[in-house]
Amino acid sequence: MHKKLLEQVYKASDFNLNGHILIEQLTSHLEDKTNASSRNAINWNEPEKELEFWKNFLTDGDKKDLFSEITKRTTYVHHPHYMGHQVSPPAPVTALTGLISSLLNNGTAVYEMGMSSNAIERIIIELLCKKIGFDNTSGGFLTSGGTLANLTALLSARKAITKRDIWNEGNQNQLGIMVSEEAHYCVDRAARIMGLGEQGIIKVPVTKDFRMDTDLLESKFKEAQEIGIEIFAIIGSAPSTATGIFDDLEVIGEFAIKQKIWFHVDGAHGGAGIFSEKYKHTLKGIELADSVVIDGHKMMMMPALTTALLYKNALNANATFSQKADYLLTDSEHEDWYNSGKRTFECTKNMMSIHWFTLLKLYGEEVFDANVTHLYDLGALFAHLIEKEPNFELALQPMSNIVCFRYYPSGMDEEHINALNVKIRQSLLEDGEFYIVQTKLKGSQYMRITVMNPFTTELHFKALIKKINSFAIR
Repeated sequence: MHKKLLEQVYKASDFNLNGHILIEQLTSHLEDKTNASSRNAINWNEPEKELEFWKNFLTDGDKKDLFSEITKRTTYVHHPHYMGHQVSPPAPVTALTGLISSLLNNGTAVYEMGMSSNAIERIIIELLCKKIGFDNTSGGFLTSGGTLANLTALLSARKAITKRDIWNEGNQNQLGIMVSEEAHYCVDRAARIMGLGEQGIIKVPVTKDFRMDTDLLESKFKEAQEIGIEIFAIIGSAPSTATGIFDDLEVIGEFAIKQKIWFHVDGAHGGAGIFSEKYKHTLKGIELADSVVIDGHKMMMMPALTTALLYKNALNANATFSQKADYLLTDSEHEDWYNSGKRTFECTKNMMSIHWFTLLKLYGEEVFDANVTHLYDLGALFAHLIEKEPNFELALQPMSNIVCFRYYPSGMDEEHINALNVKIRQSLLEDGEFYIVQTKLKGSQYMRITVMNPFTTELHFKALIKKINSFAIR
């Protein structure tokens, strides 16, 4: 009985049949959402109701409806009304590379289990390092998301800068990092995981434009030293997730060199700007970094999760996790580049490099320039439309495709304005035609869009503004 069941599970003809059915369904989904044939970007459901649906489906649902129900009950990132989180509508071909990775299931920590993907990864890393402005001593690897990449970079920084062997002997003194108060929450989380505690996260205030206030770097550094905190790294946001604003990487980099500390750039979202001729100026100074994070699943049209962690000096990547598993890895320095398990937190990772390579092979690196440039242009366009509206306010001029704004009628106090904007955003979510998110800046409530879909147009923006106006007066 067991053998027959397993034979059914692995039956190639069933895979072929189900695969063709799924491809047809996803093709229809893609055509429908990309062309905005359907009204909604999301069909909102309350969490408890959604849970109840799937409980019932597991016992009573029709098997043939499984794929279609999952597809239907999602957020439609390929819909031009999707302007929510920083998740790319993946290029359809990368769904096929994801299929290859899932079926072959070659975990790429060791070369024998990832021959092609490790070799391809090396090519991708070399290209990204060159675009950043690193020389041929640089290196890095791909890993599963910006959160893990930022944690790994800070572990590398601690090992390279601190004078103690913390990996083997544990921490003996209070360490700290410097970071903008608007930095992504994963940096704070990484620092706490590393045992730095709240006191080890030196948050630098931002200017009225929401950039790290670099005039305060020297005083913040000195204050930390005076209370016994050893600062070993500083992080520049490129950009901040909440605001889309880039820190001044050049000034931060020069400060890091002066103080002999590690300079890390969290470019998870905006690091892809290295490919944009028009917007690469937002990353001026990135070449000074000791490490850089860039997400492929944000601005580079790839499925989640795939992130590049790049190092100015490849030796730092190799030294972060100096731990040996005899049955997996040898000590040969020559083998380091193709045994990525020596450098990543993961002992297993999927064949994520083939997403990057396929886009490069089919479309060239120009495709990344086209996507980043177009989406940033759309961010500027939306901001221009908001400025022309009488009852709206921009939080600040955008530097990317992230735009923060709010409904701001005259004569209403701040408390009621905040409550109104929360209400409008919730109404948008429940209505489902548009999907946007919200954020709080300096205590004020804002709505926030991230233009991720290259087929979003001015007409879609105007329709969103019209809908917000309609909800505001209800």
